[in-house]
Amino acid sequence: MHIFASIRNVMAPVHKAGYLFIAAFFAVAVVLGFFWEPLFWLGLILTAWCAYFFRDPERVTPVADHLVVSPADGRVSLVGHVVPPAELDLGVEPMLRISVFMTVLDCHVNRAPMRGRITRIAYREGEFRNAELDKASEVNERNSLVIDGPQGEIGVVQIAGLLARRIICWSRTEDRLEAGERFGLIRFGSRLDVYLPDGARPRVAEGQTAIAGETIIAEFGNQLPTWPSRRD
Repeated sequence: MHIFASIRNVMAPVHKAGYLFIAAFFAVAVVLGFFWEPLFWLGLILTAWCAYFFRDPERVTPVADHLVVSPADGRVSLVGHVVPPAELDLGVEPMLRISVFMTVLDCHVNRAPMRGRITRIAYREGEFRNAELDKASEVNERNSLVIDGPQGEIGVVQIAGLLARRIICWSRTEDRLEAGERFGLIRFGSRLDVYLPDGARPRVAEGQTAIAGETIIAEFGNQLPTWPSRRD
């Protein structure tokens, strides 16, 4: 019993958005298995990968109004000051942008970088280029949120990639999010951009691995490095 309990504790639950895909993968595996048994086992492996892709692990988020946590699992691909997308309506002055690129092996559940109220959501159709490229923030399909929080308005942009063909955002305008709270996901490879106002200082470097809801990617002011946390 202890062995099964240990296995259960290390296995992350699957997000409900993945149920249909997992069932479809398994059904295809069964059908192919009627024609050639090795195809069933290959399909079973792909089914397991699909379940792994849609995993939704619990995270422990540091709770403090001066901290910005990563909105996604993945690699920090860009850190710099750029003009935010026009649909965010955050002005034409450069803002600190931190980008996190997600591969098909990363968890794709997206989380709020800071607490606040969603004041704007804007979806824009576009291309499906490699989301790791800087140009992707301008030309790729994306969904943008503006969150009004303790440090002012921040922008969060879900960007589709080469394989990502579906951006999901279940939050709505006027919803209030807590830092680290789930607000959406992107299927099969993508990127998250965070735009921060004056006073934000990056706390990650390009190439660093980030964990959604846990890794501190930026902070405001000069606070003592101690804070409470929230498990979700």
